Amino acid sequence: MTTSTTSESSAAAPLLDLQSLVVAVCRRRRLWCSMALLGLLVGAALAVLMPPPPTAVTKVLVAHQEDQPNDPGTLIRTDVALLQTTRIASRALQALESAEKPEDFMEDYGGTGLTNNLLQINATGESDAEAVARAKALADSFVADHVRRIQEAAGAEAKTLLDQRDRMRDELAEVNEAIEDGSPQSSPEGSANLESLFAHRAELVSRITDFDQRAAEARTGTPRLIAGTQMVDAPRAVQHSLPTTAATNAAIGLVLGLALGLAMAAVGTVVADRPVLRREIAANLGASVIAELRRRPHRPASLWQRRRTRTARTRLTTTLARTVCGSADPVSLLELGCARSTSMIALDLARALAVESPVVVIDGLPGPQLAKRRLKPGDPTVVSGSVTAVSHQELRLGVGSVAPGTAWTDLQYLGTRSVLVVRAGHGSAAWLHTVARQLADQRIAVIGVVLIDPDPRDRTDGTLWDGLHTALRGRSERPARQNGRGRPRTEQPSWAVRIPDSD
Repeated sequence: MTTSTTSESSAAAPLLDLQSLVVAVCRRRRLWCSMALLGLLVGAALAVLMPPPPTAVTKVLVAHQEDQPNDPGTLIRTDVALLQTTRIASRALQALESAEKPEDFMEDYGGTGLTNNLLQINATGESDAEAVARAKALADSFVADHVRRIQEAAGAEAKTLLDQRDRMRDELAEVNEAIEDGSPQSSPEGSANLESLFAHRAELVSRITDFDQRAAEARTGTPRLIAGTQMVDAPRAVQHSLPTTAATNAAIGLVLGLALGLAMAAVGTVVADRPVLRREIAANLGASVIAELRRRPHRPASLWQRRRTRTARTRLTTTLARTVCGSADPVSLLELGCARSTSMIALDLARALAVESPVVVIDGLPGPQLAKRRLKPGDPTVVSGSVTAVSHQELRLGVGSVAPGTAWTDLQYLGTRSVLVVRAGHGSAAWLHTVARQLADQRIAVIGVVLIDPDPRDRTDGTLWDGLHTALRGRSERPARQNGRGRPRTEQPSWAVRIPDSD
């Protein structure tokens, strides 16, 4: 039933659970916080180790013959593109008397269109004086080239108009000659022909006058455009502030590092497929979450946090003690990614059970969490997992691991019923399925799951409502133990005290 239920829930689950993704990314905050801090430090270091070169800036007012109020900036973008040509670069290098290649020089300057008619030129150099000289040479070269293009365009337009005028004058001379030759004629046909010649001559005179006027206007507008194209801001060196540059680069590095860290955390979460929410862990293991405990912090905790942790551990011990005493078979604690927390839970549980009857903790953990632990007075006896001879008067509590590399056939000697102690986000979904399948093959019933380090923002339910054979409420129908190691359910053990809820 567990396998089919898990398969159905997995098939009905969406391809990408946004809630799980957000929770998993938030849990990996060390990664993206470290990436953000690294980006901040790298940005600040670049400002110190790689300062910007000396830069000069100047502004040029550019007048265009085709200026329109609704121009979207096409003309000034054309000027910026013309500035980045070898012709402008060559003339500027000639003015500077430099032997540098124009292609190399073009990489040291650039232009920006501030408005439709205002061009800003930025140039770099080995020093501030060289940068200023380069900016001035570029501005002068651009203005001279722009003026030359205006004059050439105006001259070409005027020449075209004058050529048209000269052709009209030649045609007018022919008409005048025809009029003079046909003046003595007095026939009606001759009179009509003469009138058409006079009309054509008047039209030619008008067109010649129009061409003269247009050619004059073309010449007249050129000085206005030439005078309107000039350097309006003298070249000056740009002063760079190291604190400002460092702060700007650090902020950019912080944003980029944070974005990269979040992307890495999201991709890693999707690829690793490590369940974090209670409902996912319960569904993959086929057992309900019966209790949870925060992981022990690495830094010293406050008094309120220590009190809350003690309360949670006491509540967890009470829940597990009821579970162990209510089972007719030996119970084991099997950890996944939390061996230290499991050893502490096992010792707390053994101390609570030792009040009623002797308890022996069978250590099956691969590490030294229990084997090399210094026992305090009154602590239960801890024996190695290889020792199988235990007195019938003693209660057995096995502690083992279901991490990769586990000897699955040895787990049944720790207990035929187990409580899985799983750290949230440690095992992948595939491995949780493997654990559930291997325990089912060994006929080890999973009573429930103790979740270590749950996400505080997790509001999902970790109870399998269709798994009465594993949920705590389903065990109320099982017979209570009546042997020497147990007691009827109606009897209230001494450790079953009511734990008040913590804030």
